[in-house]
Amino acid sequence: MDMASSRHVLLRLLVSALVLALFVLPAQADVKRYQFDIVMSNVSRLCHEKTMVTVNGSYPGPTIYAREGDRVIVNVTNHVKYNMTIHWHGLKQRRNGWADGPAYVTQCPIQSGASYAYDFNVTGQRGTLWWHAHIAWLRATVHGAIVILPDRGVPYPFPKPDAEAEIILGEWWHADVEAVEKQGRTLGMAPNTSDAHTINGKPGPLSPCSEKHTYALQVQWGKTYLLRIINAAVNDELFFSIAGHTMMVVEIDATYTKPFVSSTIQLSPGQTTNVLVRADQRPGRYFMAVKPFNDVQVPVDNKTATAILQYAGVPTSVIPALPQLMPATNSTGYVTAFHDRLRSLNSARYPADVPRTVDRHLLYTIGLNIDPCETCLNGSRLAASLNNITFVMPRVALLQAHYGGARGVFTADFPDRPPARFNYTGVPLTAGLGTSLGTRLSKIAYNSTVELVLQDTNLLSVESHPFHLHGHNFFVVGRGVGNFDPSKDPAKYNLVDPPERNTVGVPAGGWTAIRFRADNPGVWFLHCHLEVHTSWGLKMAFLMEDGNGPGESVLPPPKDLPKC
Repeated sequence: MDMASSRHVLLRLLVSALVLALFVLPAQADVKRYQFDIVMSNVSRLCHEKTMVTVNGSYPGPTIYAREGDRVIVNVTNHVKYNMTIHWHGLKQRRNGWADGPAYVTQCPIQSGASYAYDFNVTGQRGTLWWHAHIAWLRATVHGAIVILPDRGVPYPFPKPDAEAEIILGEWWHADVEAVEKQGRTLGMAPNTSDAHTINGKPGPLSPCSEKHTYALQVQWGKTYLLRIINAAVNDELFFSIAGHTMMVVEIDATYTKPFVSSTIQLSPGQTTNVLVRADQRPGRYFMAVKPFNDVQVPVDNKTATAILQYAGVPTSVIPALPQLMPATNSTGYVTAFHDRLRSLNSARYPADVPRTVDRHLLYTIGLNIDPCETCLNGSRLAASLNNITFVMPRVALLQAHYGGARGVFTADFPDRPPARFNYTGVPLTAGLGTSLGTRLSKIAYNSTVELVLQDTNLLSVESHPFHLHGHNFFVVGRGVGNFDPSKDPAKYNLVDPPERNTVGVPAGGWTAIRFRADNPGVWFLHCHLEVHTSWGLKMAFLMEDGNGPGESVLPPPKDLPKC
């Protein structure tokens, strides 16, 4: 073979190899970069203007857009007087707790004038999540959506929508939120409830001085829209509905579900729900409405916020159709029936890998209590506990202490069960049960399977609690009212297609059972997503141990990790 022929054959081989690589190798992941500037902004709502903490001057903050498999880098620069962290709610942060964000759990806060780059991969996840501040009550104004599209070429497992929109449900206080929380802490009582609910930061036309404060979503008749709905409220569980229209639920907490149609959906703080809405009604203007769900006698903001579903071509002078009849605020039955309909898709591409066997059984009781407080005006303060332990936040981040071998920051002896057994949901118990303070973690072996039963109690009062687990999804295998019965209730578990979530509601005076696999080493927060309860100590953390193989240990910390 002559030199020219040899070159020709070599060229053909190189071209063939390149073509083969294009078809065989996975698509190159993109790097998405964002800049978050934490700044003070003047915002006006309901006849009031206030200066509040925002990201890039907007409320809600910017949406993070990514695709499954992408790398995301968000540089956060803090220009305000408050310390700051950002949590990427629902992102698993595989081996990378350094990017998770809860203050004094995985990182020390970003101090005023400093920056930190959150650098993480979006692995094996797609759907709607959200981000928010994870220090004090700052998430009331510092939050936004995360939209993760499926990998290229992978369709949605439901009819393709013609367009999409993010719908963020929130709360508004006329006063500075940090001042509101501080006042409650000084009194030893619950802070004042919010002054309004919001949809994409706006209370809607049913509120005073609202002409410029109404969100409107324009739609074309006959087209289908995917609404990515997020409950970013600080303390309120919420109902959401659209006048004259039904919604097809297709996803919760960035996991696909078996589709079903509902006129009203319910979300606890921290949860997300994707729905399909078809614009097939008489062209007009229709209210979208949000109101609280509250089935116990605790203070909540009982106001309804509205936005408008606006058909194209309809003048804005047309009065919107009134919100359809939503469930009563205390409609426990509706909420129970709604959650009973939630099922994982459990398809070949998206299986429900529910742990069938359990290595570790945990029972955590949720308690509210009154503790003595010398610095409080009333001489006492409301507190909260898990297994009779009110969690004390350290002054050094737990993950940093664990990784660096620091001693005395925490103990790894959080009890698997409450220290005292009693009739958890019987008559109200006004006396304490020896609640203790402590920074105690529960150590979990790598890749072990865990069943955690969260049991509400009637210490002071029963109440609903949305619990969020960082770093993992879990399967909601069962729930009920009254006391959990370990001899009877597990027989009623759904181990086939239970909903997969990162945040779950524990019903008032009842229990919820979740199962997960501890396959993500690090320190991962578990806490009530009602900010008032978290600030009272209703939280703990898991120390997920490293494994022995490659890719089974926590990654080294980044060089710019904030120091305490």
